[in-house]
Amino acid sequence: MRRDRAARALSDEPVNGWLVRDGQVLASLEVAVGRVAKARGLLGRDHLDGALVIPGRRSVHSFSMGFELDVAFLDADGVVIRTLRLRRRRVTLPVWPARYVVEAEAGAFGEWELKVGDVLEIRLAGDGAEPLVATDAGGDGDAGQDGHGPGDNGDGGGPDAG
Repeated sequence: MRRDRAARALSDEPVNGWLVRDGQVLASLEVAVGRVAKARGLLGRDHLDGALVIPGRRSVHSFSMGFELDVAFLDADGVVIRTLRLRRRRVTLPVWPARYVVEAEAGAFGEWELKVGDVLEIRLAGDGAEPLVATDAGGDGDAGQDGHGPGDNGDGGGPDAG
């Protein structure tokens, strides 16, 4: 199993899975696990079905994107600590506590009713695959607030996306 993880870490191919909140699947997802896949992100795409998760990122950009993004920053426990709408040709400020970034087409977070404080689980596809972000949220919906400020619209101010 350790060898499988090492091979995935170097892979340019995304790993598929599901984005889950309180046991409910919000969307299918791709996880960018290798250096090249993380750097590529959504470059050159004109749409995204579901979501893209980029582990180890605290900031993202939308240069060479064909569409606006909803962006969520997650801490190590999968808690959404900030959301924002990122217009094309923009870069976000770093969100230092973030350990994962979730990107989706603009409007997706509104459809999913995703908000700061939600606890997300990233379940990888495959037999016996371990969650990338596993939570022990008991399904009571009480993720708590962590005191982080609101998100922005990609140009320095404004309300959270969704």
